[in-house]
Amino acid sequence: MTVSVVLFTSDLRLHDHPPLHSALASADEVVPLFVLDDAIEDTGFAAPNRRAFLADCLRDLDSGLRDRGGRLVVRRGDVAEEVRRIVSETGAGDVHLAAGVSGYARRREERLRGALADVDCRLRVHDAVITAVPPGAVTPSGTGRDHFAVFTPYFRRWSGAQSRALFGAPRTVRVPAGPGSVGPPSRAGIPGVSPGLAEGGEIQGRRSLTAWRRHGLGRYEERHDDLAGDATSRLSPHLHFGTLSPTELVHRARAAGGPGAEAFVRQLCWREFHHQVLAARPSAARSDYRSRHDRWRTESAAGDIAAWQEGRTGYPLVDAAMRQLLHEGWMHNRGRLLASSFLVKTLYVDWRVGARHFLDLLVDGDIANNQLNWQWMAGTGTDSRPNRVLNPVLQAKRYDPDGAYVRRWVPELAGIDGGAVHEPWKLRAEERARYAYPEPVIGLAEGLARFREARGLD
Repeated sequence: MTVSVVLFTSDLRLHDHPPLHSALASADEVVPLFVLDDAIEDTGFAAPNRRAFLADCLRDLDSGLRDRGGRLVVRRGDVAEEVRRIVSETGAGDVHLAAGVSGYARRREERLRGALADVDCRLRVHDAVITAVPPGAVTPSGTGRDHFAVFTPYFRRWSGAQSRALFGAPRTVRVPAGPGSVGPPSRAGIPGVSPGLAEGGEIQGRRSLTAWRRHGLGRYEERHDDLAGDATSRLSPHLHFGTLSPTELVHRARAAGGPGAEAFVRQLCWREFHHQVLAARPSAARSDYRSRHDRWRTESAAGDIAAWQEGRTGYPLVDAAMRQLLHEGWMHNRGRLLASSFLVKTLYVDWRVGARHFLDLLVDGDIANNQLNWQWMAGTGTDSRPNRVLNPVLQAKRYDPDGAYVRRWVPELAGIDGGAVHEPWKLRAEERARYAYPEPVIGLAEGLARFREARGLD
């Protein structure tokens, strides 16, 4: 009886899962394994919202496997050691794993290779699982460069890359009886979880995808920046945890066709663009991709940072976005752009401060997308216009013209009608006194002047 192990990481699904498909095709029995990794706990990456969503995903994965005659084996500890124990307990000849891009994922792979060599077991690493196109599969022609630093040429090459076939979910999964399991965790009892956090798991992800394709995809191009309309897919947590396949999303969107689908595929490509940048430059998770030698404000900005984190900067749209993050563990993409621009450009605070706060709360907190999007806005990353500054008032008038998004998340301003809600400081003094809302932490002109001086701009 031959046995293979499938080590699940950021690919917590049964549909379109190349490692599981390969393992089932080559072995009589398969051990579906997830390790609650002590190293991730030690780094602080296991924030409450992601721990809760992960618990949902693991319970759903276990349920799906049991429906097919199997089960999920969950261990806790060091990944390499726990995998080696499973191999020793079952006599497995192969361990299947989805390729990752972060420095941690690469170190994990190398440690696994070393641990499995000691027990004469092969590690099989599968591409195109966490991304549709593997990082490094497309590179700039004739340049000798190992990745694209500009999105548009990457998008052209990525769009022309041949996509692999989709795999259906298996009908049966036979798991050997021996390996013990600690059982999937539960989100109950995890402290600090955002009250409006969405439910995780493949079943929920596929329901969301079905609803999105029917009701949101066709109008995505025209509506995706509508803050009050909440017209984005909200599938990013499922992409982060791999409960949905990015390859399947690309296939389905292209099959639907139309401007909305094209715009959605472009956004999926942005995710893959950042993954290929991080794969080539792992240090970009913590260091400037393009150094600008910025003199960020540090100690003097403590009060401004706290106001930004708590959603009390005095700029209603910024505060609405930050309060959505606190409540849901998720934020509208346009809100992310505006909130990050305000911190790094208007307040001139180091992008790493904002990136850390987002990772503390975002359920879809992904090292590649989070860190490189922050660098893009800070002007230290891949943005071809590193000195752009988003004006929160102009952004509000464009993307929340009647103020519905602000009134939803900043209820103390709910009594202000229409677009006037975006500039409460313009109300008469006696009117302002009726609203328990702070004055702006800085004037926009002052913030812009400080930014331009720090960057040496005329």
